[in-house]
Amino acid sequence: QVQLVESGGGSVQAGGSLRLSCAASGITASRYLMGWFRQAPGKEREGVASIVSDGNTTYEDSVKGRFTISKDSDKTTMFLQMNSLKSEDSGMYYCAARSSTWYGSGRLGKNWYNRWGQGTQVTVSS
Repeated sequence: QVQLVESGGGSVQAGGSLRLSCAASGITASRYLMGWFRQAPGKEREGVASIVSDGNTTYEDSVKGRFTISKDSDKTTMFLQMNSLKSEDSGMYYCAARSSTWYGSGRLGKNWYNRWGQGTQVTVSS
């Protein structure tokens, strides 16, 4: 059973940085897909970044050059380093994973994922 727990959210001023962590357990596949999503009030949940087992990453256009997704070597923790934060980055951030073996490239569509964390709130004030 895959379980995901996010941490690291908070409130920062525009231009600041935050680092989100996702503690993952139960991922047994050697090839996997994991990602970060966010959801602002009244908006759809959108993919921010994804990472696959070979380390390849995919980013949503608005965060390219500002956000970095990474994972530790034993795949138990995934990170999202967020720099140069903007007010439009505010929202609930979710860690996600696909529980079955994944052979493809990164994906930002939420339908590719079937395991979700509870979320951590990020608030950026201008």
